[in-house]
Amino acid sequence: MPVDAPAALAAAPRTEQIAWDHKDVQLYHLGIGAGVPATDPRELRYVLEPGLRVLPSFATVAGAGAPGVIDGLSRPGVDVDLSRVLHGGQRLLAHRPLPPRGTATVTSRITAVHDKGKAAVLVLRREAADAAGPLWTDDAEIYVRGEGGWGGERGPSARTPEPAGPPGAVVERRTREDQALLYRLSGDPNPLHADPAFAARAGFDRPVLHGLCTYGLTLKAVVDTLYDGDVTRVREYRARFAGVVYPGETLRVRMWEGRRGVTVTAGVLERGDAGAPVLTGVVGIRGTGATEAAV
Repeated sequence: MPVDAPAALAAAPRTEQIAWDHKDVQLYHLGIGAGVPATDPRELRYVLEPGLRVLPSFATVAGAGAPGVIDGLSRPGVDVDLSRVLHGGQRLLAHRPLPPRGTATVTSRITAVHDKGKAAVLVLRREAADAAGPLWTDDAEIYVRGEGGWGGERGPSARTPEPAGPPGAVVERRTREDQALLYRLSGDPNPLHADPAFAARAGFDRPVLHGLCTYGLTLKAVVDTLYDGDVTRVREYRARFAGVVYPGETLRVRMWEGRRGVTVTAGVLERGDAGAPVLTGVVGIRGTGATEAAV
């Protein structure tokens, strides 16, 4: 079996040193749609050096190393074709607000392999810390089509039920036709997001937007709409990627505020977003009773 769960789980953790500066943060923010309109002070706080704010989701690309999906495929016990792999979900716990410049030690390992029947799901965990202590912990869920059915544990459900009643806020964010080409400069070269021939081999009409781009774009919509751009409010952000977004499409983001944070869904306006969200998740907020538990 190309996914050898015992071997993947038994493999030793990997440790690496990473560094980033304001240019990396600015490029990431541009890659998730910041800076439009280019004269809006609310957008400039994400792309200009004075007082630069850092969305916690920047942690998923900090250091510009191999993204979680590709990194996970390089681990012992994992030998699969990239064209059969999708990013199933992401969970991030921000222990402290991220600085616009820094260095960190990142330790990573496969912490779970789930048998979903028609697919296997690998969980790659990364833990980052600097001289002052832990910075963030994130889990990438790597969905490998055709690799399930060996009788392993199915694992927890990643579904987030939509709250009853209408959302408290709804915003629309149009993506650029070159959004994936811009986002990939932050370190994710997966050809699924740029090469039409590779996308066709993977079963898509054309290259699709990175799930982590949708992830960051959605978080920015929540922070801008409900917290006036206060990135330090975000404690945790977990999301399931339930569908694909094609560059140039418009995301409609719905938000429900609750005691534990914000439940959020994102759908594609051009494809009837209400019936088929492409992302569902929860943003845990500091100071509102949001969970403080470790990932």
